[in-house]
Amino acid sequence: MERDGSCISIWQSHNSDWTAASLPASTEYDVIIIGAGITGVTTALLLQQAGKRCILVDAATAGFGTTGGTTAHLNTIYDTPYHRMIKDFGEENAKLMALGARSAIGLIKNNISNHHIDCAFAEKDGYIFSLDETQDKELTNIIDSANRVGVPVELLQTNPFPIPCIRVARVSEQAQFDPVLYLFGLIKIFVEAGGKLVEHCRVEEIKQGEVLEVHTSLGIVNARAAVYATHIPPGVNLLHFRCAPYRSYVVAARLKDEEYPPALGYDLNEPYHYYRTQMVDGLNYLVIGGEDHKTGHEENTETCFMKLESHARTFFRVEEIAFRWSSQFYEPVDGLPYIGNLPGNGDNVYVATGYGGNGMIYGTLAGLILSNILVNGESMYQKLLDPNRLKPVAGFSDFVKEGADVVKHLVTDRFSAEKIKEFTDLARGEAKLVKYEGHVMGVYKDEHGGLHAVNSTCPHVKCTVAWNASEQSWDCPCHGSRFSYEGIMLTAPAVKDLQKIDLSKQT
Repeated sequence: MERDGSCISIWQSHNSDWTAASLPASTEYDVIIIGAGITGVTTALLLQQAGKRCILVDAATAGFGTTGGTTAHLNTIYDTPYHRMIKDFGEENAKLMALGARSAIGLIKNNISNHHIDCAFAEKDGYIFSLDETQDKELTNIIDSANRVGVPVELLQTNPFPIPCIRVARVSEQAQFDPVLYLFGLIKIFVEAGGKLVEHCRVEEIKQGEVLEVHTSLGIVNARAAVYATHIPPGVNLLHFRCAPYRSYVVAARLKDEEYPPALGYDLNEPYHYYRTQMVDGLNYLVIGGEDHKTGHEENTETCFMKLESHARTFFRVEEIAFRWSSQFYEPVDGLPYIGNLPGNGDNVYVATGYGGNGMIYGTLAGLILSNILVNGESMYQKLLDPNRLKPVAGFSDFVKEGADVVKHLVTDRFSAEKIKEFTDLARGEAKLVKYEGHVMGVYKDEHGGLHAVNSTCPHVKCTVAWNASEQSWDCPCHGSRFSYEGIMLTAPAVKDLQKIDLSKQT
């Protein structure tokens, strides 16, 4: 399967056993769901099963984004700890979020059982361990607050991970699965239930009305409601200034001694490391993630993989690093996701975003919430997770206008490669930002020595992109839009490709 980066994740050997449809003509749907990852597919299936006529569209292919790059931990302990939720939202709301995590895992288990989805689902214990005195205070807060909201956590004497620690706590009834096999299983059920999936269909605009007119790259779809399940909504929206894009790195290692931990693990470093074991084609792999940073803010992303590999080799007997990849997530400003009506749009346009590092749980919970709202008119989580709970940012409209006015598009669309001295410094597979005649362009040299140039201005709100050497992509440090070396959009919120620049070669 395809994914939004050049690195290969451990899940990418899978093939689908369903066929995507072409865009039907002159059909009105109850709901169009935009984005075929865990959120979109879960939402689409629940709505289709509830009697709604649904169409699911994706700008690329199913699982192309973060779902194809997750490590697929299923937790009742969130990245935002319960003691912070209690402080910021109250104990009853923290208990509601604990219920949400259990409900999400329960839905996944029921889908797997009821529809016989073979996706390596396994219930596991989770272990959280402190490595110094500061972390130990945080662990105490985690234990106390989790028990207050009904998530049992107990202290143990031994750590099943070979990492020296001060204390270790166990959380039962956690789980793991193969996210892509699960996703493909849900899609097959959705299609068999009468749902339509259309791939390589980019939504470009939604015209408001009682019946939405959704303009896509393949034509127009009419629907009474729309759900943006694109990890972050496209275009310019208040949520882009309340969700910070991050990248997280993963390595999958084969071990010399076959001592693979039979559990999920988490240290309390900042950023923290997370651990699990995964079997692929009869072989076990230790999967370790971490080294998170804001998208586009790390000059050498290869360093992140090197640090992660060094961490793995310090505590485990690593024979080889078999897979390595990175993935994107969005950190919400107040610690909870935004699920509900999309700010600034009509009451029939919905969004789910801001999952932090809990995408599989929040993506599944979003499906439950959005399907309840669209079928029953309400959800118990609706007020707490309302995207409109945020107050508008002061000067927001001026900021957007300034970003659009100050940074100008390239007016020259044809350059001579021989005239730009900086090109000679590029090695094959390398890229850099090049200034030429007052303009800044991104230039990449492919393995054959060919040059590919793009306007370095992100079409979202006109920030300058940065090169991600490990994933071979241009990443926007402002809101996380990502593009291939040829400028093709990989990740929203941008809705357009980077402008290509023709480098004519003079002889």
